[in-house]
This record gives sequence, structure tokens and C-alpha cells, in this order.
Amino acid sequence: MTQTITCFGEILWDVLPTSKQAGGAPMNVAADLRNFGINAQMISRVGTDDLGRELIQFLEQKGLPLDLVQIGQSHLTGVAKANVSDTNEVTYKIVQPVAWDYIHLEPNLIDAVQNSDLFVYGSLAARSQMTHETLTALLAVARRKVFDVNLRAPHYERTTVEELLHQADIAKLNEHELVELSDWYGHENELRQAMEKLRERYSLETLCVTLGEKGAALLDKTGFVQQAGFPVDVEDTIGSGDAFLAAFLYKTLQGATPQNTLEFACATGAYVATQRGATPTFTAETIVEKILRTEVI
Repeated sequence: MTQTITCFGEILWDVLPTSKQAGGAPMNVAADLRNFGINAQMISRVGTDDLGRELIQFLEQKGLPLDLVQIGQSHLTGVAKANVSDTNEVTYKIVQPVAWDYIHLEPNLIDAVQNSDLFVYGSLAARSQMTHETLTALLAVARRKVFDVNLRAPHYERTTVEELLHQADIAKLNEHELVELSDWYGHENELRQAMEKLRERYSLETLCVTLGEKGAALLDKTGFVQQAGFPVDVEDTIGSGDAFLAAFLYKTLQGATPQNTLEFACATGAYVATQRGATPTFTAETIVEKILRTEVI
């Protein structure tokens, strides 16, 4: 049976010093899932401007369906201005308001989410009232919910992040986000303890924390596992965390063990870091051949 994952939220152009790249965490995840042969689709909104038309063309090239991507006349297509002076920690200035701040709740969105095995969402899309309301309605009908925390200052509030965590079955965040959330509750910053407290507080099925070049950790009902990072020559880290999540969900749907899931996800994130841009084309076999067999690229 074909498995379907629906991703919700921002779709935009990352504007770099010398070029622009199609981006937005949920769109990157959807494109990467397509690399693994998963029936991934994207809910978002673009404008009628040239940037919007180019994004639609990009989605077509990546094999992503267009029927859930709304086109609106009132707002421009999303843009994020990237600062890449630190290749290991790209920062963004995300323009507001833009088209994806106004995703309308329509019957086809509800049908798509109800019929999906997983529904992936982040905190950034909840920054505006309309898209937040649409997200809330879709979370109410989703079967299994994946929260990619993805905190982007100043575009989030604690109460909204907490609300979205309460909705999640699976949550993924990075080590900096774990520290911030732990500080909210006065938790210890030791990795496993902090993860256990967070998983317990929000009754999460699975909690996953990425640790950059140090790998990642996972906590679920079977216990705690950790995976070291894979040493690679980094081209840029844009999209590496999104590729990690796509690989993690791919293996989760396959029913792989937590350790195998984490290993494959870390390898995928490492591979994407060796490539320019957020959404290079690859296959599961690419990851095995380039990273898991050699462990050095």
C-alpha cells in the first residue's frame, strides 16, 4: 500500500548573497520524502508574482503535487534572506506578511490530511492568525502528527509552541531548541534527562533531537538511543535537518528499529551537507553507498 505524508506550512525563496534557492522546512521535507519514493504532498500558498510561478515550477520538477498549493493575489510569495557567514549555522531574516501566512482552510486540505499516514507541521507557519487557524483545524483530523519544532526568532511564542507540542505524536527539535524548552520548565540540561522530561510533559510517542555534527538522539517507549554523526566535508548545512527528518519518517513508516532509523537519518543529513542547496536529488541507495558503507566522503 502506498504511504502518504502531507507537509504543511512555509514555502519560500532563500535569498543568498549570490543566488536564491527554493526552501521552507516543510517543503524541503516533502521533496526529500519524494526521493525515498514516499507519496509526499505539500500544503502551502504562493502569490501570483514571478517568484510564485517559479516555486510552482520547482515543485513540479521535484514531483510534488500542486493541488494543495494555493495561489493568492493579495500577498507576495515568501522570501527569507539567508546569512551564510557561518557555514554550520545559517541564519535567516524571514519576511512577513507573505502568501503562506494566509493558507485558507478548504475541503481538499481536510480530505488530504485525513487520508495521510503522517501530517508534518512546524512552528513558523503558526506565526499568523489565519494559517494558525487552518493548522489547528487540520491537526484535529490528522491521524498521526509530526511536529518539526523549528524555532525561528522572533516568529514564535511559548504558548503556541506548547499548544503544538501537545498535539504531536512525534516531535523533532535540535539541541539548541531542547535547551530553550528545558529552560522554560527549569529542567536539567543533561540530554537524556531533558528529553525524558519533555516527552513525559507532552505525552509524546517519540522525541528526536538532532545534535549537529555530533549526530542525534531518540527517545520512545522502548528507551533511549543515540547515534554519532558521520564525518563529511561540508558544502553547506542548508536543508540537512529537513533531510534528517524525511529519512527518519521514511524509516519510521518502514517499521525500522530506533537505532537503524537514527543511523539512516544521520547519514542522510550528512550526505545533504556535502551537497549544495537544500534539496539535492538522491535515493536510499545513495545514502548507503556514499555514507553508510564508507563513512567518509
